[in-house]
Amino acid sequence: MKQVLILENRIQRYAWGSSTAISELLGKRPPGEPEAELWMSAHPRCPSLVNNAEGAVPLDVLIARHPEEILGRKVAERFGRNLPFLFKVLAAARALSIQAHPSLEQAREGFARENAAGIPIDAPHRNYRDDNHKPELIVALTEFWALKGFRPIDEIVKAFDQIGSRLIAGRLDALRRTPDERTLSEFFQAILTMDGTDRGGLAEEVVGQARTRADEGGHYEWLLTLNDLYPGDVGLAAALLLNLVRLEPGEGLYLPAGELHAYLDGTGIEVMANSDNVLRGGLTPKHIDVAEMLATLSFKVGSPRVVSPRERSRGEWVYPTPADEFELSEIRVDRGARWSSKRERSVEILLCVDGSGVLASSGSDLEMPIAKGVSLLVPAAISDYTIEGPATIFRTAVPGGRPSQ
Repeated sequence: MKQVLILENRIQRYAWGSSTAISELLGKRPPGEPEAELWMSAHPRCPSLVNNAEGAVPLDVLIARHPEEILGRKVAERFGRNLPFLFKVLAAARALSIQAHPSLEQAREGFARENAAGIPIDAPHRNYRDDNHKPELIVALTEFWALKGFRPIDEIVKAFDQIGSRLIAGRLDALRRTPDERTLSEFFQAILTMDGTDRGGLAEEVVGQARTRADEGGHYEWLLTLNDLYPGDVGLAAALLLNLVRLEPGEGLYLPAGELHAYLDGTGIEVMANSDNVLRGGLTPKHIDVAEMLATLSFKVGSPRVVSPRERSRGEWVYPTPADEFELSEIRVDRGARWSSKRERSVEILLCVDGSGVLASSGSDLEMPIAKGVSLLVPAAISDYTIEGPATIFRTAVPGGRPSQ
């Protein structure tokens, strides 16, 4: 398996997706319907295909046949002969749900519990599609908007004071008197577990306040946009508790387990542990399980930290995160220049987002062209390689991985 392989990737079509962003990246005619995510994946739900001497083989199957050659011995041993990351392009033209991801322990317990209950793996009401956690990093390709983590408590109290709702007055007074994580969790739970009449009433009050303050922009402008999509959804009130973040292209957000968030608009590169576990609390037509989501949440407060890339070597900038499963970097190679990989490396997936170049691997006379929209699997069995530009490429690898030799 000492060859670079072209990946044939599948697209997930959800209602919130863009009808143009992914097709433009791939150089294809827009399909006229939403395309939400492009998966570069060995996840069994949506594996990429690899065309080689064995035919068109799903990537998870190919890895099972050649685990050490593709992953590298240490990665294969550490992650059970599975590709530990899932690489995506995410293109949101509408807001995604308010959601969080479970910890590894929670995912294993929840997956086993739903299996024991006989819930089909593809059932719409299933919470856990696998037994893995899902720390993730999103890096903006365009201007990108998101809600991420709980705002400082004084900001939350001020925002709900301005609404003046009797429906949550008692809980808000408690949060004002005792501004800590426990009281915040009780306040948030009280909002999400209101009965139907009160839920709609609070949502209406939040939207009414947003209309009077729309010229301030920020949260209020987005609340009106969200109300157009999900009128009467109590998730509108929940959105007022979260930090609003605007990313410029090249900036990122890291989301650990238990952090409440929602992506609102924009296209980005996304990489995560190899999981599809999402627990939703509102602003979606999909399955919502408030109790399960609340059990996973962290109620730490504060302003969100934007992840900026650090130059690691000439032509490569890495996005630092604490994740064990993935590392994302951006490679920028000018015309006439050459970028060289490290010799100590594991499996990598490359995605070209601009320009075109040529990849040449050590010990081989073969050269592989890489152009905008093309993604390549570089197995660990290839000790090192070079890329000539001009091209901009995102690279996902396993941190600290070593070749199989």
